[in-house]
Amino acid sequence: MPNEASATLPMHFVSGLFRGLNASPEHQQKLLQQAGIPRFLLNAPQGRVTVRQFALLYRLLVEEMDDETPGFFSRPLRSGALKFLCLGLLDAPSLQVALYRYCQYFRVLLDDMSYQLDLEGSAAYLSLVENLPPRGDRVLVHELMLKLVHGLASWLIAEKIPPLRIDCAYSRPEHSSEYLYFYPGQVYFDQPQTRIYFDRELLKEPLRQTRRSLVPFLKRAPENWIYVSFADRLLAHRIKEYLLAEHLKATLGQVAEALHLSVRSLSRRLAAEGTCFQAIKDEVRRDQAIAFLTDSNLPLNSLAGHLGFEDLPSFNRAFKKWTGNTPGAYRRGKNSLTLAILV
Repeated sequence: MPNEASATLPMHFVSGLFRGLNASPEHQQKLLQQAGIPRFLLNAPQGRVTVRQFALLYRLLVEEMDDETPGFFSRPLRSGALKFLCLGLLDAPSLQVALYRYCQYFRVLLDDMSYQLDLEGSAAYLSLVENLPPRGDRVLVHELMLKLVHGLASWLIAEKIPPLRIDCAYSRPEHSSEYLYFYPGQVYFDQPQTRIYFDRELLKEPLRQTRRSLVPFLKRAPENWIYVSFADRLLAHRIKEYLLAEHLKATLGQVAEALHLSVRSLSRRLAAEGTCFQAIKDEVRRDQAIAFLTDSNLPLNSLAGHLGFEDLPSFNRAFKKWTGNTPGAYRRGKNSLTLAILV
């Protein structure tokens, strides 16, 4: 059975990985097959994959190219670069010293891009310094490089670092609605530099990780730092976790009561976060549907009932609206991969 907390990503993240590479259609097909991603999704603008599938594809490219930033820059980061980076950070006396070392590490290894740590009042911020345009998909490179430093910094102090603000040095992408979970916080586009702001006091935090905890961290990368829940700060995240806890059929009124809020107050607070209850519920059901279609053989009728739909036609209509394809297309795509492996 799939992980109940499975999240999904739009195909931007998959197609973006291939954009900076000279991979033939046949080679792409082979990599997608190994990652368990049906080929038809590359031509499905609304298609989605699980974070696990994307992470596996990323690791396959890293291994094949011997580049932990696969095709992003003019100079590759050879396999093991992230491990040696982390080993060089673990004995730092504070997060500030660790992040300073982190910035220096990339300044030495990369010509195209580096990081810079600055302080401004009660905030600290890390910027991506783009010396040359990346060879890979620029938006994806900025997204992943910023998520890398955020995920690594949070892991080092064993505490989720809530962003105060995110600046993006690119125009608002079509998948910007994903940023509510990808970058929980205020996000601004068309900025001079891509940056992440956080509480300056966190720089004083000691590092709480060891060499022993580094191994499982690296094995899960980049899956473990792409989506991070901030249910203690964002109502949308609290509602998503509530629905995932076997409450997929819950109504707005039931969720409001469970969270000790009035329906009006809940709706107002969600609007301030840029979303609404039905959008969150649809996202959860969509992600759960894709996870089950990818990782299980649960019959479609049973899946429709599990997700709270009255019947299979209702589920088909909703799923096609969410992804541009029917649940059957995802299931057939999975089965074709299985047959290809068996052959």
